[in-house]
Amino acid sequence: MHESLESKHRLQRSGWLRAAVLGANDGIVSTSALIVGVAASSADANAIAMAGIAGVVAGAMSMAAGEYVSVKSQADSEAADLALERQELSTDPEAELEELAGIYRQRGLDPDLARKVAEQLTAKNALAAHARDELGITPALSAKPLLAAGASAASFTAGAVLPLGAALLSSHERVHDVVMVATTVGLLLSGAVAAYAGGGSMLRGAMRVAFWGLLAMGLSSVVGRLFGATV
Repeated sequence: MHESLESKHRLQRSGWLRAAVLGANDGIVSTSALIVGVAASSADANAIAMAGIAGVVAGAMSMAAGEYVSVKSQADSEAADLALERQELSTDPEAELEELAGIYRQRGLDPDLARKVAEQLTAKNALAAHARDELGITPALSAKPLLAAGASAASFTAGAVLPLGAALLSSHERVHDVVMVATTVGLLLSGAVAAYAGGGSMLRGAMRVAFWGLLAMGLSSVVGRLFGATV
């Protein structure tokens, strides 16, 4: 029983966990890759710092805008579905009642009980019953564009603080190496925590996230050195 409840709770938090991890990892990887790339081009300390700060601001705003547009589209679809359902309930309530009862029969209730449940829920709040059981829309899971945008921007910024802080606190000569090390540690911890919260392997989660982050930084470093050599 305990294991079943634990799995259920993990499933319930998978949505926000995915968004938080995605935002934080994006903040770590994109900011560190930008700083490492600029540092590898032999830029001075001010240029590195300004690039890092600009990357954090631009990345956070991009994450917020992208998440807002995506979730707003979902919210618009939900609103359109609810409007259509409201119209159908007004024009043909008996057909909608039978549709709701049919849903409960498919879930295992016997026909009489399914009909009674449908009637009682319809009498209480027909639209809410259809939204939940027919459309899968509930207050807890409904799209919230502003909340999603704010959470994405916040998680990105939280992740970006690590490489940016490492760059600002290290000496100019060691920025490249310090940011690489700090970012690797941050990615390993982020991957492990996300895997643990989701019930997966902490080692595999840590290695998976670190691999892609190091790949991005490595490529950025190569590009930075090429442009630096050209300049």
